[in-house]
Amino acid sequence: MAALLSNLRNTLILSFVLALIMIGAFAKVHGAVDGLFWRAVFRWMHVFFGILWIGLLYYFNFVQIRKMPEIPAELKPAVSKYIAPEALFWFRWAALFTVLAGIGLASLNGKDYAAEVFTFGFAGGYQPGDRGFTLMGIGIYLALIMFLNVWGVIWPNQKIALGLKEADADAKAKAGRIAMLASRTNVLLSLPMLTSMAMYQTLNG
Repeated sequence: MAALLSNLRNTLILSFVLALIMIGAFAKVHGAVDGLFWRAVFRWMHVFFGILWIGLLYYFNFVQIRKMPEIPAELKPAVSKYIAPEALFWFRWAALFTVLAGIGLASLNGKDYAAEVFTFGFAGGYQPGDRGFTLMGIGIYLALIMFLNVWGVIWPNQKIALGLKEADADAKAKAGRIAMLASRTNVLLSLPMLTSMAMYQTLNG
């Protein structure tokens, strides 16, 4: 067991296999592989990738960005050349798959549901009962803004700041600041986004 746990890839493979067994068990208990079952599967994927995405966002902001000024200059390349690029790889792809799983989940909830949440409840004429769609729609669009921020601002500027793309010292410093501010913007948006989604799912199912 120690040898298995020492290898992240093997650990994840085993975890995934165990998850598939659990999914199969839920299918048997549910009694059918129907639309509701697939919504559960997509919600599982959405939650997994979302945890990976937001977890890394919080790692960057709660730990790495805050502590980098305290790291001795001779040790900083270990972060910028090895840790940060690896973390950014998982960060940006987790963001993409979180959004794709979320869109898939919204679609599986039906065309009417998807239309309502993507229009803040205005799809069929706004009624008092549509206010929940408004709140859920806010969360969805906050997540989309955060996703676009990852791929359109944070990652392009991090490539410059980390030296993955050729640039002079001034350009690197400027890119690093832009990436930091964009990352902090995502932290700012993350709590209202998570509130929207968690509260809606709990109160509306």
